[in-house]
Amino acid sequence: MKIYKYIAAAALPLIFAVGCETTPETQAKIDQAISTANDAKAAANKASAAAQAAANAANRAAAEAKAAGDKADRIFQKNLRK
Repeated sequence: MKIYKYIAAAALPLIFAVGCETTPETQAKIDQAISTANDAKAAANKASAAAQAAANAANRAAAEAKAAGDKADRIFQKNLRK
C-alpha cells in the first residue's frame, strides 16, 4: 500500500505539468488578447494626453477671461469716479 502512495506522489506533479500545457490555439488567443490590450492602452494614453491638453487650454482661457473681466471692472470703476 505504501508503494502506491509513493507512485501517486511521484505521478501527481507529472499529471499537473502535462495538464497545464497551453495549446497553440490557446496561445494564439492569448497573444491576440495581449495585442488588443496593448492597443487599448495606447489609445487610452492618447486620449489622456488629449484630455490634458484640453484641460490646459481651458485653464488658459479661464485665466484670460478673468484678466479681461478684471480689466473691464477697473475701467468701469474708473468711469464711475469721473
